[in-house]
Amino acid sequence: MTDRIPKSVLIGGAILAPPILGYLAYSRPVYFTSQTYLGGLLLFEFLFLAIWMYREIFFPLILMAFLFAGSNLPVGSMWTQVRWLFLGVGAAVGCVIMLKDRGYHFGLFHAFALFAAMAALVSSAVSRYPGFALLKAVSLLLVFVYGATGARLAMRGRELRFFTGLLTGWEAFVGAIAFGHLFGVEAMGNPNSLGAVMGVGAPILLWGTLLSEKSSTRYRRLVLFAICLYLTFNSHARAGIAAEIISCGMLLLALRKYRMLAEGLSIIVVLVAAVGIFQPEAFSNTVSSVTSSVVYKSKNPEVSLLASREAPWHAATETIRNHFWFGTGFGTTDNGRDASQLLNNFSSVEGVTAENGSSYLAILTWVGVLGAVPFLLTLCVLLGNVARTVSWMWKTGNPAHPAIPLAMVMIAGLVHAGFEDWLFAPGYYLCVFFWSMAFVFVDVTPAVALPQLSFAWRPQPLRQELGGIAPSR
Repeated sequence: MTDRIPKSVLIGGAILAPPILGYLAYSRPVYFTSQTYLGGLLLFEFLFLAIWMYREIFFPLILMAFLFAGSNLPVGSMWTQVRWLFLGVGAAVGCVIMLKDRGYHFGLFHAFALFAAMAALVSSAVSRYPGFALLKAVSLLLVFVYGATGARLAMRGRELRFFTGLLTGWEAFVGAIAFGHLFGVEAMGNPNSLGAVMGVGAPILLWGTLLSEKSSTRYRRLVLFAICLYLTFNSHARAGIAAEIISCGMLLLALRKYRMLAEGLSIIVVLVAAVGIFQPEAFSNTVSSVTSSVVYKSKNPEVSLLASREAPWHAATETIRNHFWFGTGFGTTDNGRDASQLLNNFSSVEGVTAENGSSYLAILTWVGVLGAVPFLLTLCVLLGNVARTVSWMWKTGNPAHPAIPLAMVMIAGLVHAGFEDWLFAPGYYLCVFFWSMAFVFVDVTPAVALPQLSFAWRPQPLRQELGGIAPSR
């Protein structure tokens, strides 16, 4: 952005800044001794620097802000409010740059996403907590606006650096989580969040191992991918495990990497068999523990596999029946009590939102059947782009395309969202990451026509055998 600012303005600002700051320090020393003012000044400077280098810095800054806010680290509380400032500024600056450049395409996906955000805003009018629902809907709108502007600007014209940075950043993230895990630091806060981020991001590392890189780089990524698999399994989060298996399996099958898939399965079978032979008692205890904590989520083997999901699913379906057309308001639920007895219009308390057990049930609960239509259309367009990418992968067998890791992230995210309600929760870091990647993915999807399916039945000519000889035509 520096090339758009006249040099005279830059020189003038550099000359005038020191005496102005000196005068403020002399006349208003309280501004330079208060931690609040100093923290605000540092935040303003940091934000100004991020805007100055918008394409290079702002995208990773947004991801880190939401990640820190949702983490269990001491710095998390500081980013809880700051993340919305950065998201709002990022969306506004992205809009200004795109309106000025006018070289970006907006298609059906962007239109449906806008209509979905509008449906969320309208749903707040029927909520028992209109202020809270409105804030949640505005937050979703900001996520979509930033994805359609800032995330695309971070990638456009610097594709190689963007995807190299994405891969390197994910390597560093997995390494940091594993390092903290060794010392008992649960940075993600709970096992479900750990399983979610590892399950959705695992295909990025697997894709990195397939690229034509140096052997040392490939082996490093392979080791980190194995660590990612271990962390997902160790979290006992079934949704994360399912998302990881499906997305990584689809990646290898679509690229026809059958040998690599067979080798990976063989290594797992050999390790399991070795443990069973040399440590049978430990193996038996592990199988029993996995069965109770992962498969059934209960020590009672007579319960169903989805017993832990039945209660929230049942509650969500009951709410959908009671608020079929318009829902309960985006991000809120109807607990049958007057909102004024619980909170004012712009605060959040326990009981306003509820666990729905699925992102798809959650959106039906919040905006109703009518409001869910643009959300459904948005997901359908996204799935169409995934199908095009998988078709291109199958035809070429070439992993060197930027749409491939993003398509696998979309698959993993959509699978995982079927069991956890984060897909339309704008305050959750995985929601911001997923939709930012979705808007980038739409731009880089290979232009491949999907195969046309014909359901017209054409009768075959009747062959009448006469004396063992077919009649001539």
